[in-house]
Amino acid sequence: MKGRVNRFLCVAAVLCAPASILAQTPYTRADAVQAALDRGARLGVARADTAVANAALITARAFPNPTLNLTYSKDAPHYHEIADIPLDFPWLRNLRTQSARLGLNAALLRYAFARATIGLDADTTYTKAIAARERLGLSHRTALDADSLLHMVERQRDAGDASDLDVELARVNAGQQANAAAADSLEWISSLLDLQAVLGLTSERLEISATDSLGAPPDVPAPGAKTLNEAAADLSLQSAAAAVQLQRRSVWPAPSISAGIEHGAPDEKGLLPTFGVGIGLPVFDRNRGAIAEAEAERLRASAELTLAHVEARNEIAHSTRERENAIARVTRDRAVVASAERVASMSLTAYREGASSLPNVLEAQRNAREVMAQYINDLASAWIATAELRVLALTPSTTSQP
Repeated sequence: MKGRVNRFLCVAAVLCAPASILAQTPYTRADAVQAALDRGARLGVARADTAVANAALITARAFPNPTLNLTYSKDAPHYHEIADIPLDFPWLRNLRTQSARLGLNAALLRYAFARATIGLDADTTYTKAIAARERLGLSHRTALDADSLLHMVERQRDAGDASDLDVELARVNAGQQANAAAADSLEWISSLLDLQAVLGLTSERLEISATDSLGAPPDVPAPGAKTLNEAAADLSLQSAAAAVQLQRRSVWPAPSISAGIEHGAPDEKGLLPTFGVGIGLPVFDRNRGAIAEAEAERLRASAELTLAHVEARNEIAHSTRERENAIARVTRDRAVVASAERVASMSLTAYREGASSLPNVLEAQRNAREVMAQYINDLASAWIATAELRVLALTPSTTSQP
């Protein structure tokens, strides 16, 4: 049994050396976020949506091309060269351009929100990785302390100051702590593999190490009146409303003017000018399909805006309360950790002097370990809630275009 405990401790000790044995490249939190933005596949979808919206604006700004008709008739004059020039009314062109421009602005905000979301995913995964590293370090120290306690109890038994029951109890405790260290090492490796996946690394072995410490989280600005997602949804609704107005004003097709020349008449020498006006007549269709489609898009945009408002306010409320509660717990945990460590140390001293029993020592050490683990978890929760609020606090004025 003793050899098995020592093997568990050796495994835990090896797994506690990530920078020198397992991982290759050290990553800070900022490095991880930037790598996720550089390699993230999800960002390409948002970038493509922005390109589509920009192409729609280019199309909306384009003037219609003229048409050149070259015809021949048996009647004189025989040859006709006529150009048809569509008329693009300014009020229709302005509405078309306005709708496309609002759509592009909405796509830019969604791109910025996608970047922020990818950064949040990397930040959160990084926090979980360093929290797992801290829990592994705690488990490793606890396992070593349990093994030292086992040796001390064995020496006291040999000296007649402890019983075989104490030795068996200490041996059980040492084995449990070694198993806990091995389990935490696997959790730490899994968290680093998750971080590699977020960063776009496809290797099956560990190639990175998280180097930042799990200290107090930074301050976060207060969320504004609109999040990026809300602002994008609002612009999409304005774009859809302009599209509806455009389609309603396009019941009559755009007219055109014709200008050209005729020649080839035996009794007429030279070129003969010809002019005309083309007027579309809404006889069979009054643009009902396009109007209905635009109205449906406006209704969907309105529903998406309402959903964005509800989700944003709910996320802000949850993240704010989670951060406040986590910060409060961290403050209490600091005092509790110090007290629990003193109790564990005093209990061990009392056991050496024969003034306390071994179960009291094990209980004090267990309490200290649980309090420290809770402190690590509360710090990680505070970091995650802070990162979420940082994303929710972004506004259109604080983001940059791709």
